[in-house]
Amino acid sequence: MKNLFSVLIVVLSISSFVKAQNIQSKNYSTIGYIKENGTIQNSNYKTVGLIKEDGTIQNKNYGTIGYIKDDRTIQNKNYSTVGYIKEDGTVQNRNYKTIGYIKDDGTVQDNNYSTIGYARNVNKEWAAVVYFFFDFD
Repeated sequence: MKNLFSVLIVVLSISSFVKAQNIQSKNYSTIGYIKENGTIQNSNYKTVGLIKEDGTIQNKNYGTIGYIKDDRTIQNKNYSTVGYIKEDGTVQNRNYKTIGYIKDDGTVQDNNYSTIGYARNVNKEWAAVVYFFFDFD
């Protein structure tokens, strides 16, 4: 019984560690996952990128491809600004033109308010990076 309890504790620990949020298309099909540690996976659970705690955005080979700055500015690997995420979830390109929206409920919309996907329980900056700024394939 003691061994069973130990195994159960280990399984619960591992399952909470790998908890991930679904990234979905507008038709609710899963197109990927973002784990709590910032690992980005495709629908086959293959790692395609990572958003580190310090805001560094990396590809699958851990090469830096961009940054999320504290003021929600998105930069490429050369520190050139490629966009902005406003506090209300409005996503803008480097010229301040609105290119989309991340709603509080995780709905992702293009600049015409058409739903392009869902990123429920994913922070807005991470969702914007995945949907609008970087291709992780």
